[in-house]
Amino acid sequence: MRFAGNVIWFVLGGGVTALIWLIGAGVFALSIVGLPLTRAAVEMARLSAWPFGREVVHIRDLDGKGPSATTVATGTIGFVANVVWACTFGIALFLAYLVAGVVNCLTIIGIPFGLQSFKLAGISLWPVGRRVVTRELADLVRRDKAAATLEKYREGRPVRAQP
Repeated sequence: MRFAGNVIWFVLGGGVTALIWLIGAGVFALSIVGLPLTRAAVEMARLSAWPFGREVVHIRDLDGKGPSATTVATGTIGFVANVVWACTFGIALFLAYLVAGVVNCLTIIGIPFGLQSFKLAGISLWPVGRRVVTRELADLVRRDKAAATLEKYREGRPVRAQP
């Protein structure tokens, strides 16, 4: 089912939106400063081309690294990169996915494609720091994160709200 959904998605516009992501990656690859955006845009191009069976997780959830001087510095750089992305290609991609999602949801058959469009719309504004993984790996990452949060509750340590 995932394969059929991905083929239909690619033919009906996923390939075009993936190309837009790759153009954005190319533009930002021209400068050293834009390299974090390049990595994120290539990851999102993969998701935009073949979204069924894949999800996005934050890199900190994936690698399990807690707050440190390095992660705070890269987080700050990632924030700035996301703001730059949102002000350039992010808005255009967000609006394209939003319109596609509404149009797809007008029919019963298009609802799964509309939901994928809405998922991609949210990611298109803030892509740096995200990784595309299989649905199964994303479930494992979320389960581990939930177990760690539960352990903190049981130990009586304060738990910080996670997005």
